[in-house]
Amino acid sequence: MASSGVWQIPKIPELRNRLLVMCALLGVYRFGVFIPNPGTDRAALGSFFNQQSGGTLFDLYNMFSGGALEQFSIFTLGIMPYISASIIIQLLTVVIPALERLQKEGEAGRQKITQYTRYGTIAICLIQGFAIAYGLENMAAPGSDGAAVVTNPGWHFRLLTVLTLTTGSSFIMWLGERISDWGIGNGISLIIMAGIIVRFPDAVFTTFGQLRTGEQNFLGLLVLTLFALLVIAFIVYCERGQRRIPVQYAKRVVGRKVYGGQNTHLPLKVNMAGVIPPIFASSLIMFPATIASFWQDNAFLTAVQGLFMPGTTTYMVSYAALTIFFCYFYTSVTFNPADVAENMQKHGGYIPGIRPGKPTADFIDRVLTRLTLTGSLYITLVCLLPEVLISQARVTFYFGGTGLLIIVGVALDLVAQIESHLLTRHYDGLMGSDGSTMRGRSRRSS
Repeated sequence: MASSGVWQIPKIPELRNRLLVMCALLGVYRFGVFIPNPGTDRAALGSFFNQQSGGTLFDLYNMFSGGALEQFSIFTLGIMPYISASIIIQLLTVVIPALERLQKEGEAGRQKITQYTRYGTIAICLIQGFAIAYGLENMAAPGSDGAAVVTNPGWHFRLLTVLTLTTGSSFIMWLGERISDWGIGNGISLIIMAGIIVRFPDAVFTTFGQLRTGEQNFLGLLVLTLFALLVIAFIVYCERGQRRIPVQYAKRVVGRKVYGGQNTHLPLKVNMAGVIPPIFASSLIMFPATIASFWQDNAFLTAVQGLFMPGTTTYMVSYAALTIFFCYFYTSVTFNPADVAENMQKHGGYIPGIRPGKPTADFIDRVLTRLTLTGSLYITLVCLLPEVLISQARVTFYFGGTGLLIIVGVALDLVAQIESHLLTRHYDGLMGSDGSTMRGRSRRSS
């Protein structure tokens, strides 16, 4: 049904229009990436980023901004301030009772939390925009005898940069919400995926260029391609993996009718935390190297930078430890076994062999703890294996493990939503001999 359903997408007006809107809005985002921010020397800035490439926070941030940081465009901040604000609000809901009550108030409470997230995004953009403007004023292009990156430094440049970058990031936030409302899929995730996947054509051309010049042989390219496919298949397998806890609902007799009594399950994903743990871990590990890049004459910072460069033992051990920690931390923030057990008990559900209430919450917590360990080890393996190949085997792997996780995860979610639309269309068609006539009647009658 999936293969035949793909050919049905152009025949469904609503799904076709949603996909077109999604592609159009993503095109607007990609167009904005190449609109430069005024007041900088593009050649000097490009020379600086060429020197900083490889193992610093610039690489990670440039990947998530879709190359906007390297271009220093109006979308330089990208969608990361919105994600940071969302994570901060989620963390605050654990310690601030008022936010926790808002989260449980339904749609009105969620809209209020979304409003707070937007305010937080603006605040983060103002801080980051000023930091970037101040940092650019103190940069000099390597090998240019001290040529400044900023043509006219001062408060005029700082305020203009803060205003431009904040407006650009706010516009991306608006684009992501419109993609979610008018298009299909999660708009924020699709924007991040679009920024990563646009590097694929350049990687292909670079690889074939190395093949022509002899830097890469055909056998090595074949092995690298097979390895990438195996990594993608492994990510798909783990992302689809679930631990299904059986749940039984008690029967209730109301008059002559019997309600409940069905058997269902509670699905717990192997990777409950998503891609947040590797993003946080990468940011913290690359932070010393990024700070040291501003003071290259300091011997201590240079030594610290060498310790945390990708491929070193310190980097590998620290990255693995931080990834596992953030997997447990973020899972505990986003999934509460006590709330799940309470809702299950309210609806008359129970796990066979486990008493309702606190014993059920403790059982779910034990299962989730062991499952999170498996998921954290899987994320660590996927993220570190490309780094090992790059540093030890000297192979060119253009998409790190974090990028592959995001691309595959967002693609799976997009396919699931498209299949949901196709299943809805198929269900409508079964309600009558003519599906379109039946849908037309339902719309007219409503």
